[in-house]
Amino acid sequence: MKKSLLFLGLLLPLLSMSQTKLSRAEKQIVKTIRKNSADQINFLEKVVNINSGSLNLDGVREVGSVFDDAFKEINFDTKWIEMPSEMNRAGHFFAERKGTKGKRILLIGHLDTVFEENSPFQKFERIDDRLAHAPGGNDMKGGDVIILYALKALQENNLIDDAQIIVAFTGDEESTGKPLSISRKDLIEAGKRSDVALGFETATGYDYATVARRGASGWEVKVSGKRAHSSGVFSEHVGAGAIFEMGRILNDFYQEVKGEDLLTFNPGVLMGGTFVDYDKMKSGGEAFGKTNVVAQTAMVRGGLRFITEDQKERARAKMREVVANNLPHTSAEVSFEDSYPSMPPTEGNHALLEQLSEVSQALGQGEVKAYDPGKRGAADTSFVASYVSCLDGLGSMGSGAHTPQETVNLQTLEDFTLRAAILIYRLTKQD
Repeated sequence: MKKSLLFLGLLLPLLSMSQTKLSRAEKQIVKTIRKNSADQINFLEKVVNINSGSLNLDGVREVGSVFDDAFKEINFDTKWIEMPSEMNRAGHFFAERKGTKGKRILLIGHLDTVFEENSPFQKFERIDDRLAHAPGGNDMKGGDVIILYALKALQENNLIDDAQIIVAFTGDEESTGKPLSISRKDLIEAGKRSDVALGFETATGYDYATVARRGASGWEVKVSGKRAHSSGVFSEHVGAGAIFEMGRILNDFYQEVKGEDLLTFNPGVLMGGTFVDYDKMKSGGEAFGKTNVVAQTAMVRGGLRFITEDQKERARAKMREVVANNLPHTSAEVSFEDSYPSMPPTEGNHALLEQLSEVSQALGQGEVKAYDPGKRGAADTSFVASYVSCLDGLGSMGSGAHTPQETVNLQTLEDFTLRAAILIYRLTKQD
């Protein structure tokens, strides 16, 4: 018995080591990706130099067309999914290979950027051998190119001939088309046909990947008060007025709703006075009031971030309670608008993280840990998180995303393509 235990004790470390070694096929993947590295950077430069701000519909479609040609070359079936004209969004690019081998894999990216046609920041420009300024190169055309060249290496080595792989590049991630039931319908359906979803939003370094993202929801409070001469404020006849009531609500939100881990809510715009005219499309408006008149109306719009649907509903319930407890001669109502769902940190997500970490260690890139979800924004992966195991943050590295100083780290592009390709390959070998 002691000999058996001793043997098992020696065997377990060896088994663990074997998970972090590259197979012969994986070593060939490495060679192919390194061979294609220069072409990959050239391809990135090409798509970055096509403006694809979310509202530049022709530009988004043009980037989609470039990817369409590239995916057809590696034997993927491709399609462009148009959105209704009234949504003012270009649509989405999907590519697919059908098969029965291994996990069914969904790879998620987006074609659009925050830089519209009138932005002065338009071109890919090298800073040195390591970095380049690139509008949307980091968020997230770099991630899209990682997906393409990972699959290109697998296809060139005949390693995905019988695998089901869906590539979904949305055209409106930075400014999501409404209603979501239409703009995310095809992505959700792809999630329902998959076992695993990998998101290629911006990487947070070699050491981390994303197993959880907070959801995003909008909220609005409208308050009415009794318009009267300010000399009567606080009186039994006039009451507190709309602005005092709004102040009470926001203070009570801060005191009574705040506190749960990973729950945040932020009032982004506040207006009050005798009259308020707010334009939702422009995120701005006008307010009129006088210092000697008790405010008749007030409004505030804000955002809510949450890690689970239950947490979101608890926060909303508390906000409703606060809003209902009005000061004299005032009334208030709160409304909510769903946007991005949450991506909770499930066991399946952590299992994917462990597999990525094994791949990373096999490549000599080190262990990969879970990134703090409180530091990441919402992303398209969240829309399929209730149907499949998810891992995100697998894209390119850089800095200054969403600013004219955005950079992409060209030296890391190859490393993260290696990670992605070998992880995808190993998933296609699993039942």
